[in-house]
Amino acid sequence: MSLNSDWQSFLSGLNSIFLPGKIIPMSVEKFLQIALSIGSRYYLVAGVYFLIFYVLFRRALSSKKIQAAFPANKDYLREMAYSFGTIILFAAVPIFIVQNPAVRPYTTLYDRMNEMGWGYYWFAYLLMFLMHDTYFYWAHRIMHHPSIFKWVHKVHHLSTNPSPWAAYAFHPLESIVETGIFVLFVFTIPVHQSHIYLFFFFSIIYNAYGHLGWELYPAGFSKTWIGKWINTSVSHNQHHKYFKGNYGLYLLFWDRIMGTLREDYDATFEKVKQKT
Repeated sequence: MSLNSDWQSFLSGLNSIFLPGKIIPMSVEKFLQIALSIGSRYYLVAGVYFLIFYVLFRRALSSKKIQAAFPANKDYLREMAYSFGTIILFAAVPIFIVQNPAVRPYTTLYDRMNEMGWGYYWFAYLLMFLMHDTYFYWAHRIMHHPSIFKWVHKVHHLSTNPSPWAAYAFHPLESIVETGIFVLFVFTIPVHQSHIYLFFFFSIIYNAYGHLGWELYPAGFSKTWIGKWINTSVSHNQHHKYFKGNYGLYLLFWDRIMGTLREDYDATFEKVKQKT
């Protein structure tokens, strides 16, 4: 399937389900605000990474790149195009849930920052972090099942040598899976709007780092008492290169206890850090 046909099919499906005025009186202005918020943080973060590593200091840093080769320009364009579609879908979900008066009362969203107490407010970030990492690991492994991989996750794996623009380069069906964590948050734990904004801002920073193509953690990090549990750019780069193992997002906890961390991960991490 081509990029255009993927998203045209998806949008046609939405039109057949959500007839104008029948289900949700969508606010175009609010939709654009949300899309701008999501898109601005994505293009800002991925753009800064790209500018530093792929443009300004490309030559100086090229010898330290995890995979020596650079993606082709068509790869960058494909990643950015699919990312734009993902942003549109990510923006649509809050419209159907948060901005829908028929659904909003059933969510766990709260309006005042101190409504749940400041202790819970800060604890919620840790809870969201652990929930997202767990959700991503298991959803990611399921998407690698041979029966659904080509329909859902293959588009993301077209980036065998990813750039920061690959962070949101998803097929529409995978975008639905990825946005499921937002739905899980707003129907299970009390969350404030600032939780959503700040957590997903952190998420895209780490996600883009995972697709960066360079390792930012220092030599020896993967074998330290804390580093052995932290996901790295080397780890996720291996996943894109080999398609198997290293399924985690922020942590390597599930990979380690489930035996899905690649056996050559630590050696590869050190080999990358030894590059001069």
